[in-house]
Amino acid sequence: MGSLRFIVRSSAAAAVAFQLCAQPVEANECGQAAWYDGGKTASGEFSGPTDLTAAHRSLPFGTNVLVENLANGLQVTVRVNDRGPFSAGRMIDLSRSAAEHIGMISSGTTRVRIRTPEEAVSLADGGC
Repeated sequence: MGSLRFIVRSSAAAAVAFQLCAQPVEANECGQAAWYDGGKTASGEFSGPTDLTAAHRSLPFGTNVLVENLANGLQVTVRVNDRGPFSAGRMIDLSRSAAEHIGMISSGTTRVRIRTPEEAVSLADGGC
C-alpha cells in the first residue's frame, strides 16, 4: 500500500507540474528590435542567418512570437532560441532572415510589436 501512495503522490505532482508548464505564454509588448547573423545560442542550438529565430530576455525557449515592424506593418513569426538582447533599450534581437522578412536590414533597428500567434488573433491592434 505504501508504494501505491507514492504513485498517487507522484502522479499528482506530475499533474501539477504539467499544469504549470501548460500555462499560456503571453508576449504582447512593444519595443526596439535589432538583428544579428547568428551563432551558438543560449539554448545550445546553432542559429544560422537563414533561420527565423530570436533572442528574448524572458520568453521560454521554443516560444513562437509574431513580430510586427511598426514602421511598415510587415510581420514574421520567429522561435525564441536565445537570450538577449544585451544592449540597453532593446526588447528583442532577430535573426538576419527574420529582419529581412520585416524590412529592417538597412536600418539595423526598428520599433516592433511582439505577440504570440494566439494573441495576434484574439487581440485588437492596441497602441504601441
